[in-house]
Amino acid sequence: MAEDKNMTISDIANELGVSKTTVSRAISGKGRIGADTRQKILSYIEEHNYHPNVIAKGLAKSKTYNIGLVIPGDYNIVELPFFQKCMLGISKIASSMDYDVLLTIVTDDDISQLKRVVINHKADGIILTRTHVNDVSASYLKEMGIPFVTIGSMEDDSIVQIDNDHRNACKELTKKLLEQGTDKIALIGGSQDYVVTKSRLEGFISACLQMGKIPDKEYIYLDVKDEKNVRSIVSELLDDSIDCIITMDDYLCSCVLDTLRQKKVAISNGIKVASFYNSSILDNYISDIPSIIFDVEELGKMTCCTLLRMIKGETVPKRTLLGYRLSHKYA
Repeated sequence: MAEDKNMTISDIANELGVSKTTVSRAISGKGRIGADTRQKILSYIEEHNYHPNVIAKGLAKSKTYNIGLVIPGDYNIVELPFFQKCMLGISKIASSMDYDVLLTIVTDDDISQLKRVVINHKADGIILTRTHVNDVSASYLKEMGIPFVTIGSMEDDSIVQIDNDHRNACKELTKKLLEQGTDKIALIGGSQDYVVTKSRLEGFISACLQMGKIPDKEYIYLDVKDEKNVRSIVSELLDDSIDCIITMDDYLCSCVLDTLRQKKVAISNGIKVASFYNSSILDNYISDIPSIIFDVEELGKMTCCTLLRMIKGETVPKRTLLGYRLSHKYA
């Protein structure tokens, strides 16, 4: 039978000759109610394909049926594909469980939006999409005792974390480049405040040491923010006859490629370029760039599933690492 769009708890109560409280108890499974009465109500609900609205359902179970998704306010446009795919995965799982996603913006020095969501009980749990070495948002959520999960690793083992295996991925790609006879390798990375920068650096150094090569600190550039910085670094590296430039993300890689193209330096034949992260940005370049591919949508799905399990009171692993694959250059 088709659902009666206008049916309410009052309608069910009147039809069955019971109180609205009794109907609510039957739906929520809480409170005293006879087994026969509960079954009669649930059978009626099933027969009429009735779905209580989210507000009523939330009141009955003391839930909002919202998930707070925290996005950094300082992300740049090239990071958008990552956050889009993450949100897609999160939204697919959330909607399948009758949850909505409440978007919240924070910056390094302003988490007021996040605080309002928590203080006003607007969400049952929170997802952080970026982790910092000193993470103010995570510290606040831990203090408030609300269920939350981070997309990205943290040193605090008490926090539930879902991440890609950046360390081993970067180690494997670096090792393959060294096995090809690459001698002088430079590494260009972003902010050291991000935990992912630390993980990728550890993978790079580990590969070098395993191959009997001491990483040259002179050729490790961190906290690189924009194309202007990259152009200056690439010019220095070309003067030093560097063999290979590895970037920690696709944005920095695109800046390197643009700079080399402007300088008319051949990629692969003249200098190798690789990236510790691949996205649609690199699809715009003809050259086959060795890179690491992560399933970002799956990362979002796993994070949302984990948070929903926590909201239900289930025990979940403190740290989950998802896999990766290298681009077809090394497949």
